[in-house]
Amino acid sequence: MRKSVWGSLAVVVLFAVSACSTTPDRAVSEKQLRKLGESGQAVQARERTEKRLRDVARAYADGTPLSLGLVVIHDVCVPGSGPGWFFQQKTDNLKIACSMNITAYYGADPKHMGDALDGILTVGDHSRSIPFTHDDHGNRLVAYYRGHGPNPQGPQAAEPTQLATSRQTLTWDATRGGASRRLVEEPYAGLVNDPPVSRAVREPKAATVAGIRKRYGLVFKLELPYEDYYAVLKNGQTKSK
Repeated sequence: MRKSVWGSLAVVVLFAVSACSTTPDRAVSEKQLRKLGESGQAVQARERTEKRLRDVARAYADGTPLSLGLVVIHDVCVPGSGPGWFFQQKTDNLKIACSMNITAYYGADPKHMGDALDGILTVGDHSRSIPFTHDDHGNRLVAYYRGHGPNPQGPQAAEPTQLATSRQTLTWDATRGGASRRLVEEPYAGLVNDPPVSRAVREPKAATVAGIRKRYGLVFKLELPYEDYYAVLKNGQTKSK
């Protein structure tokens, strides 16, 4: 994913800047932040970004053996840095920056892990939504889970439980190791829902990773990193996706 000049700013400064309430430390007041974050242009950019990220999450459910069980969205808008900061900040030229990420959780049959991974890689061979393909590592990973090959990470290595690129990370429960095996954890429960400063969406609200695991046997977790979708510069210009 191509990073913009204001890449990942909302995440970087979320706690450092938004926690400061005095004018010299932030580019805009809380009231101004909310007004800019609720503008028509911000809302349109937010909706476009959410749809694009949801489409990626849905691609794993529509074209692979995975069953989508839970989607968690975190959307933040934070103020740029004000003149009170002694050191130069990446947000010095910004009034606000907004970004969003999605984490999706899926269920799968642990007895058919090879087929599940093969299905994911097959879609990736033909779709830009999924970046994982039948490259050398992918083929060896499928062979390993089908019992046709060694651990692609080495004979003494732990069970492989992740595929990752700069724009997606796919993690799954280990199938070996008994009670001590590595498992996908529950989503962070401390996300604040106070849009547009911090918007937290959980669908379905009552869904849990434990519930998905109980129903299907194994959990996959897809992480789409924070994507910057809207910014207002101090000169009044805007940037959006």
